[in-house]
Amino acid sequence: MFTSEKGVVEEWLSEFKTLPETSLPNYATNLKDKSSLVSSLYKVIQEPQSELLEPVCHQLFEFYRSGEEQLLRFTLQFLPELIWCYLAVSASRNVHRSGCIEALLLGVYNLEIVDKQGHSKVLSFTIPSLSKPSVYHEPSSIGSMALTESALSQHGLSKVVYSGPHPQREMLTAQNRFEVLTFLLLCYNAALTYMPSVSLQSLCQICSRICVCGYPRQHVRKYKGISSRIPVSSGFMVQMLTGIYFAFYNGEWDLAQKALDDIIYRAQLELYPEPLLVANAIKASLPHGAMKSSKEGTRCIQVEITPTSSRISRNAVTSMSIRGHRWKRHEQPDNNNDTTELGILVIPEISVTNVVGERTGNGEKGRTLGEIDAQHIQGVQETATDPRTESKGLPEIRRQKSVRKMMEDGINSPGRVQF
Repeated sequence: MFTSEKGVVEEWLSEFKTLPETSLPNYATNLKDKSSLVSSLYKVIQEPQSELLEPVCHQLFEFYRSGEEQLLRFTLQFLPELIWCYLAVSASRNVHRSGCIEALLLGVYNLEIVDKQGHSKVLSFTIPSLSKPSVYHEPSSIGSMALTESALSQHGLSKVVYSGPHPQREMLTAQNRFEVLTFLLLCYNAALTYMPSVSLQSLCQICSRICVCGYPRQHVRKYKGISSRIPVSSGFMVQMLTGIYFAFYNGEWDLAQKALDDIIYRAQLELYPEPLLVANAIKASLPHGAMKSSKEGTRCIQVEITPTSSRISRNAVTSMSIRGHRWKRHEQPDNNNDTTELGILVIPEISVTNVVGERTGNGEKGRTLGEIDAQHIQGVQETATDPRTESKGLPEIRRQKSVRKMMEDGINSPGRVQF
């Protein structure tokens, strides 16, 4: 560590101690723009023998419990590097050298598991339902949703996953180590959108190192330092994958790709099903064609979204609509002369049951064939059994049969549409 970098860190340590509380928001806003300070702090954390490591860890903890959101995120950006340093020191059996880092990790953990009133937090997450549209899918594209959507909406099968309450920890042991570290990575992933690129780079690098240290792939990656294997848990690897998936589309494609391959390599060796499932799903969903931009900058996910529309179109062609269109008649202006003019056959309205109904409009649904046939049979029966109309029944039936005959023979008329 150079003298200039050491001077930057010492100035940062003394500046915060003399800072009044009224100037804390402005100080926190300007702190994220000090790139030289961030790089110097990374070098301090990477050197366990540094005399500045203990005061740096203490000040980072003061930032975290200050209640200022910007200071909290400033501490969170170093979390992947702090986790790696702690695991590396623990694997080398030099636990006394990681005392200040362990205290910082425990302090952040104990602050996160309780709310402002000191009560234990219970985190919840509702699994999205496929019956509801989102930016990733349309329910209509997943087969027949008539049964699925109604079943899910009526029975309320939305599943809620809970995490917590988590117990307070006074020290990290082999039994609770990855329980604490997994929760800390969960807190880090919750603030991924605020993390700078240097923090995402650190996350990808430490994920690769944790997964390959002590294995033959370490020589392929040319990682120096410790050569002993670092134990990991399944849940910890899933949280690593969450951050890596974000890094893919935020300027760190190459490092994220390398980290993903290393996690799959380690998950296969450990036979962990959850990391294998998540990692292979991420790998299969990567849009390689969309990743041709430069290494720097934010990369977006190309998602094809179908236009929102009704699940069943109003103008959909079905067997019922075809049968209805077959007997549909266009509206004609009222004309008292039931005669044929200029070779155009005008079909008069026929009321068999002496009940005048409303004529359907051009855009409305016509009657179905079954209803028309039922009314036709009913009209024939009424005409045949009514003694008052016995003398007129025969011409009426003949006229109706002639009209039906013309419609079935396909005669073009203004009251009929052929298909």
